[in-house]
Amino acid sequence: MSDTAPRPFWGAAVHGRPKDPSLRRSLALFRAFLHEQDDPESCYSLLARDAVDQVEAYGEAVAGRTVVDVGGGSGYFTEEFRRRGADAYLFEPDVGELGEKPPDGAVIADGYLLPLGDGVADVTFSSNVLEHVADPETFLSELARVTRPGGLIYVSFTNWLSPWGGHEWAPWHYFGAERARARYRRRTGRPTKHALGENLFAHHIGPTLRQVRARDDVRIVSARSRYWPFLAETVVKAPGIREVATWNLLLVLRRCQR
Repeated sequence: MSDTAPRPFWGAAVHGRPKDPSLRRSLALFRAFLHEQDDPESCYSLLARDAVDQVEAYGEAVAGRTVVDVGGGSGYFTEEFRRRGADAYLFEPDVGELGEKPPDGAVIADGYLLPLGDGVADVTFSSNVLEHVADPETFLSELARVTRPGGLIYVSFTNWLSPWGGHEWAPWHYFGAERARARYRRRTGRPTKHALGENLFAHHIGPTLRQVRARDDVRIVSARSRYWPFLAETVVKAPGIREVATWNLLLVLRRCQR
């Protein structure tokens, strides 16, 4: 990787909201996703830079801030936050996801019960974890608990009816999970990593938004498609269509003052 920082896709916020990034950004992410298996370093490094750009676009520079990365796997997001001067800490429940060289200080911890005091984080970050959580309300409550009043909470997830909802066995999940998993085994000769109801759950955008709006500990700053190149907030407002077209829902939340 070059020592020269790439030009960010996300510009400065206007009236508290960043402009939608360019189609160039969406195409770059899509091309990176195509090589997730054979070049995970490039794929997840780009995704991490983009995600931290999003956090900074909705808040402020993360330098000097305390960031809690919940479910961050092998630590690409944590490392990117640290490169930008944040005091970032990784909490990952699955030791197998940490990889060979996890970030220093990584903690094996369940997102339902983080070993942290109340309000310790300026930013609580969770990328593509919620679809692997059986009880999203409890998970979100824990993210809110460890975030200081006024702090930012970043949560994104792949909803079930997204074209990528079945993960490695997508888009065949539209025809049923078991059929999709059987097809994957026939084609690859190996079992699927994810099983519906075990480590992958069918969460939908509409119910998730209703749950979050009913909470009194957070307010929604933005609900948008994470990767969509235009009208990213508009597509999330269209019932039915959003369940397919959003692809990946990003919730930017602000911890309420108490």
